[in-house]
Amino acid sequence: MDWRDDRIGSAARGENPTVLAELTSGYAVIGDVQFLPGYCVLLGKDPNATALAELPRAERVQFLADVDLLATAVERACKNMDPSFRRVNIDILGNADSFVHAHVWPRYEWESAELIWRPVWLYDLANWSDPGSRLGRQHDDLRAGITRELRSLAAADDIRITE
Repeated sequence: MDWRDDRIGSAARGENPTVLAELTSGYAVIGDVQFLPGYCVLLGKDPNATALAELPRAERVQFLADVDLLATAVERACKNMDPSFRRVNIDILGNADSFVHAHVWPRYEWESAELIWRPVWLYDLANWSDPGSRLGRQHDDLRAGITRELRSLAAADDIRITE
């Protein structure tokens, strides 16, 4: 079985190569595609929960806190790597994948004028399969930067994370 067929289970088993860190409520992963460098996802730990609303309130709040932690790490790392970094967008949708997860999208000044002010989901679908935007060794420094920022933020808040 390919790890992509069971992203949460493969993360729990240590078989998902995109995992940056295990947080309290989920697994911080770098995206399979990087057409917006630094794109990450927080995968909820419960593979049976199909929507955020299915989690008990305390778990929902923890998930949202962990999304904030990941988004802040992405923001700091991307800002350090690319001076044209603008901001981070967070999406919790669940329309295509029926498990709890949140997308963290860095946004940049170099994006096209027709897309820079729009949701990332309006990008051409070809970006998701373009070999040029696939996660690879060229993203190692960015990946390390996000992981370093996650560690730093977690330590500052006395939060335990596992890599």
